[in-house]
Amino acid sequence: MSNSTTGFTLSQWQQAYQQPGVSPDTLLPALRAQLSETDNAWISLASAEQLTGQLQALAAQLDAANGDLTTLPLYGVPFAIKDNIDAAGWQTTAACPAFGRVADNDATVVTRLRAAGAILIGKTNLDQFATGLVGTRSPYGAVANSFNPEYVSGGSSSGSASAVARGLVPFALGTDTAGSGRVPAGFNNIVGLKPTRGWLPNTGLVPACKTLDCISVFALTVEDAEQVAGIAGGFDPADPYSRANPGSAPVGMPQAPRLAIASNPEFHGDQQMQAAYEAALEQWRALGAELCEIDFSPFAELAAQLYQGSWVAERTVAVDGVNPDDMDPVVRAITAGGDQYSACDAYRAEYTRAELSRRINLLLADFDALLVPTSPTIRRISEMQNEPVLYNSQFGTYTNFTNLADLSALAVPAGFRADGLPAGVTLIAPAWHDHALASLGKRWQQHMALRLGATDRPCPPPAESSPPAPGSVRVAVVGAHLTGMPLNFQLTTRDACLVEQTLTCADYRLYALPGTVPPKPGLARVNEDGAQIIVELWDVPIARFGEFVAEIPPPLGIGNLQLADGRWVKGFICEPAALQGARDITSFGGWRAFIASQNNH
Repeated sequence: MSNSTTGFTLSQWQQAYQQPGVSPDTLLPALRAQLSETDNAWISLASAEQLTGQLQALAAQLDAANGDLTTLPLYGVPFAIKDNIDAAGWQTTAACPAFGRVADNDATVVTRLRAAGAILIGKTNLDQFATGLVGTRSPYGAVANSFNPEYVSGGSSSGSASAVARGLVPFALGTDTAGSGRVPAGFNNIVGLKPTRGWLPNTGLVPACKTLDCISVFALTVEDAEQVAGIAGGFDPADPYSRANPGSAPVGMPQAPRLAIASNPEFHGDQQMQAAYEAALEQWRALGAELCEIDFSPFAELAAQLYQGSWVAERTVAVDGVNPDDMDPVVRAITAGGDQYSACDAYRAEYTRAELSRRINLLLADFDALLVPTSPTIRRISEMQNEPVLYNSQFGTYTNFTNLADLSALAVPAGFRADGLPAGVTLIAPAWHDHALASLGKRWQQHMALRLGATDRPCPPPAESSPPAPGSVRVAVVGAHLTGMPLNFQLTTRDACLVEQTLTCADYRLYALPGTVPPKPGLARVNEDGAQIIVELWDVPIARFGEFVAEIPPPLGIGNLQLADGRWVKGFICEPAALQGARDITSFGGWRAFIASQNNH
């Protein structure tokens, strides 16, 4: 497709609509006209009536917002969804035409994206009933890799990954039970955000394994994937497996993250993928990460449970009522396998899952994240007919365990193999560490500076200043809580993350408070003769903020602090009465310089 919007990120779509004469009414019909019905990444595309109806609804939304585009963060942004996710008035097939039905309602995630201004442009191909990591198990055809059509795209979310990789849409929804939101990302040089189970509601999703399914997000950048997940996510009482974020997990990463890696990684003889992974590890070291080898056997043992044990029975339940003759032969064989297991087998498998999950989470507690190849190998489409189950299983080596262990994951591009195919890596951490993974993924994407997907678009530069991480409170610290100071542990033990060192606006004075242990400063806003004072900004998980504030002794407290660039953040303030007789140390410019001067005496 040749179109000026090809490869646009969310911010580029937003910028486009700020130009005179540019509107969704002009850009989106032109985009739709260039999408081909014969492109098997799509199962259905928006009809003229469906597109017109959405554009009219969007115009009404903007009118209700009095033209304020900031209230519609996805205004006029086209997106796609995997065709096992419902959209009102669209057919949902799960890549099984006989199963197809027209949905009466949007899935919850689709409702939320449309409410933010996004426009559904099409529904995408998949491995039938989301059973597979290959992208070839569909009556609509095997979706080709976006870099070399001889190779698989990965599945089951094959069409969504392909549409994003080629820049047709800036984001698309997939699903991820065994790795379906990550393997296609790795094979197509894009980002795949596999959220914590229950963050994105599954209401309106055709289940594969109902206890494990996650609706996932594909995007060209980590920033876009995180933004979309933030809009689509959140507790939904209509989904019995939906969960509310407790707000206690870290939202960022240290500058030198400690990452676990498998001690003897398996690549199934694929030397090119192994070489690409080893090159990526060197780049992680260059970024400042500490890489620590671990025994990967608990992960591998748990991964094997998903297809080699009674968990297969969940897939059997999911296709209950579907005529086996209407199913892909490989999918039919897999789902039929669940009938051999008893309820006793299922409970034994659950006990095994719980034991291995506990071991895995205890192991990961010593690290900021686990780093793995997204897939250890890739195959040609023609090869998949020879060993459809074995090769699929190989693709899931580093993905199958994730939902069983209740982990979050982020697949990111990691360079290219010698043959020009993409290689990806995945960051994995405990539940609700999604934003922490995203913060590290953004740094990684900036470090690698790869082109976006299969487009020629360069990686966009980072934002000049980042807003507080979702689910956090940004706090400015000025004294004993600074890095290396005696009370800094009150931040780090609550998983707070250092964001930056900066300055207050020029309206403050700094004082050394007498008799405080450890020594502490008092910061006061003044009407005249103020100065800029050095502060550090920390993002504190929102559920830990109260604990932090509770430890602050008088005469100090937390109030609002203005920074040199005009931003307002929470910060330390001091009761005016305590400043009487305190030493004015404003001339030092910050607490660290004052302490150094005292130590030199």
